[in-house]
Amino acid sequence: MDFSLWLALAGAGAMISLTPGAGAINTMSNALTSGFKRSIWGILGQQLALVIHVIIVAAGVGILVSSSPFLFHLIRYAGAAYLVYLGVRKLLAKAEHPDAGESEAVQEHGFSMFRRGFWVNLLNPKAIVFFLAFMPQFIRTDRPLVPQYVVLTATVVVIDIIVMWLIFAAGAKQLKHLTTSERGQLILNRIFGLLFIGVGILLAFI
Repeated sequence: MDFSLWLALAGAGAMISLTPGAGAINTMSNALTSGFKRSIWGILGQQLALVIHVIIVAAGVGILVSSSPFLFHLIRYAGAAYLVYLGVRKLLAKAEHPDAGESEAVQEHGFSMFRRGFWVNLLNPKAIVFFLAFMPQFIRTDRPLVPQYVVLTATVVVIDIIVMWLIFAAGAKQLKHLTTSERGQLILNRIFGLLFIGVGILLAFI
């Protein structure tokens, strides 16, 4: 891949990652409940889903999904239902006692955050449709395809990790003071619960 084309890819990837969505909400929620460092588990789960989206599109399955209303809506409603489920869980979550300490705040296993991040990103058929439109702009059919897909995937994944961890997760630190009280924790749970539900509704109906 030419360097000028790669720069365009990197710029487009950064703009995509900086656009707030379910992945950003999930990352900020993890950072607040489990800490900045441990939020990387959820981010890595999101990246695995992203890689699978690229593979789906590269294999041509994405065309089938985007051209089949049934498959598209099946995945879309499953994704919306999962986001609403996460939102309801947040709304019903109880606050930890402030005296419980940091150890109580990081109870969730890393694999649990990884799995949640994976499903949040995977169950988004619009991502497949987006990659169908996005990827051809940076792939040259007169050159070997596999190296180009590897470079594209690695670039998008690395940029998304940087944006999610160093911008959204780090930005969540500004709200960290709210986790020191039960009232603050409940407020954050309500905020992120409503955000998850809102994104789920948008995914289902818009």
